[in-house]
Amino acid sequence: MPKGGWQEFTRPESLERASGGPAASTPKAQQRVRVQRTKAGKGGKMVTAITGLEAAESELKALLKQLKAAAGTGGTVKAGVIELQGDQVAAALAALEKAGYRPKQAGG
Repeated sequence: MPKGGWQEFTRPESLERASGGPAASTPKAQQRVRVQRTKAGKGGKMVTAITGLEAAESELKALLKQLKAAAGTGGTVKAGVIELQGDQVAAALAALEKAGYRPKQAGG
């Protein structure tokens, strides 16, 4: 590195991205998943929001399918947040524990 502690960015080796592939996600047992009831922005309808999941979109959809079956209700994935229709906190907590996550009820 030249004097002064700075590096020129026009050299080919400085423009290469660090190798190592995609960042490793946190194991399921170490993720802190939040489960809460909310009405915000839903026209007064109650939904159960599950946040804090660090997983690929395909894994979230597979987990959503399990949660919908356990709760017996509909749901969706929006921007990494799983939403289940209605007050399904207890069913979601049980299904997430069974799937290997560490869920925690948030809110009231």
